[in-house]
Amino acid sequence: MSHPHPELGPPPKLPEGGLRVTPLGGLGEIGRNMTVFEYGGRLLIVDCGVLFPEEEQPGVDLILPDFTSIRDRLDDIDGIVLTHGHEDHIGGVPFLLREKPDIPLIGSKLTLALIEAKLQEHRIRPYTLEVEEGNLERIGPFECEFVAVNHSIPDALAVAIRTPAGLAVHTGDFKMDQLPLDGRLTDLPAFAKLGEEGIDLLLSDSTNAEVPGFVPPERDISNVLGQVFASAQKRIIVASFASHVHRIQQILDAAHEYGRRVAFVGRSMVRNMGIARDLGYLRVPAGLVVDVKTLDDLPDDEVVLVCTGSQGEPMAALSRMANRDHQIRIVPGDTVILASSLIPGNENAVYRVINGLTRWGAHVVHKGNAKVHVSGHASAGELLYFYNICKPKNLMPVHGEWRHLRANAELGALTGVPKNRCVIAEDGVVVDLVGGIAKITGKVQAGYVYVDGLSVGDVTESSLKDRRILGEEGIISVFVVVDSTTGKIVGGPHIQARGSGIEDGAFAAVLPKIEDSLAKAASDGVADSHQIQQLVRRAVGKWVSDSYRRRPMILPVVVEV
Repeated sequence: MSHPHPELGPPPKLPEGGLRVTPLGGLGEIGRNMTVFEYGGRLLIVDCGVLFPEEEQPGVDLILPDFTSIRDRLDDIDGIVLTHGHEDHIGGVPFLLREKPDIPLIGSKLTLALIEAKLQEHRIRPYTLEVEEGNLERIGPFECEFVAVNHSIPDALAVAIRTPAGLAVHTGDFKMDQLPLDGRLTDLPAFAKLGEEGIDLLLSDSTNAEVPGFVPPERDISNVLGQVFASAQKRIIVASFASHVHRIQQILDAAHEYGRRVAFVGRSMVRNMGIARDLGYLRVPAGLVVDVKTLDDLPDDEVVLVCTGSQGEPMAALSRMANRDHQIRIVPGDTVILASSLIPGNENAVYRVINGLTRWGAHVVHKGNAKVHVSGHASAGELLYFYNICKPKNLMPVHGEWRHLRANAELGALTGVPKNRCVIAEDGVVVDLVGGIAKITGKVQAGYVYVDGLSVGDVTESSLKDRRILGEEGIISVFVVVDSTTGKIVGGPHIQARGSGIEDGAFAAVLPKIEDSLAKAASDGVADSHQIQQLVRRAVGKWVSDSYRRRPMILPVVVEV
């Protein structure tokens, strides 16, 4: 199986008649999905999502794909195909359209409605093209055919991209639920037809490639939810993704059956469920959904709250409830349902929320102790079945961490894809399809771009390292006044510490070391303030390390008089 090499350089010029595929996100990670297709000097983008930060990225709100490699080619982009409406596939679109607002967006009715609502907040009115399964659309030199796939959100689509270089198929996120809640099956006959035509390159969802067998049907959850609703004594609080329409439908059905009213909590949840209801994707019996402000008038055993925060996001409603920082306060007897799986990397944050909720007396139901979630991604059995139908000549696993990508490539090889045609790439690695053979040819920049408040890209790995040091080790500031001519100390040193765990009185031991170091520097004729700062930093840093085995941030301030 081919895989990226650390010495990869920039890709060569794309051969005439070749198709270039450049993933800018989603490979080696769960999230930030974005793939750029190039043919004849024109570009087609499939998805543009975000990745949510982990604990070691303090202060970061979102992580975007890196647009550097296409920034000077924005006029070459013929469109952005959006496979479905999850944040890890559409969340980055507003940031790309900030740079060129007239790039057309192509997607299904629900997907476009969700992204248009998001873009409204950014004051961007996009050009859109609504498509549905079976449609054929020419987008520049790319002929795109859209195929229905089943996922944990309605209206998901795969896209088949035809160019003279060959037929490439991007599955988006999919599974093969044979009893879907909305009756919309993954269109296996359409994929079989594409397979008969000859799929030259298949880009396939890898998330569950390590999981044997088949994903259970969504409707299996309804019975479990019914049991939870039947036994709940007080309020029921459900945490889910704000776009998981199928799961919310099951919650509404259970609430209706057990005589409870439902209130949506959180701006994104209220917005998305309103869109899904207005477009007919969410069936809401009359009088079932009420405003959260009216809940005080209802008995606790008639209340269901649906909120965000199933991944332990610190500012989401459920996390704030666990921290007693929300208008809704958890009381003994409340039942909390986490109706989603854990995204890799979020485990600690989620269990911290579960512990917080349990502390206040809630009964927490999650995937670990009840079947309240099934995945939206095909497992190994489904993928094998899928590859036998599609018969791809080249396979490029996408959407997953390294272990998922490799497992998916191995499944492809089992079904007859030659091992050297199973291309395991990662973000930024360029794959060219030339003469029916897919090969890695180079690499472009595809690092993390951090969104922090209103700033995009201003936060760097270096500043994140500083934040981690400040959070874990604290800061020590040293204030010294020196003679600008001689470099001798005329005031101080004065030392202050925050979060370092060192008592203020202990710093008396390091003052002579600073004074000796600066006196020696003055005798050597060192009077430059920057050099004096470095001497102070080294003297204090060595003392703290030797005495306390700690490495706080040391901020020397030298004032010359």
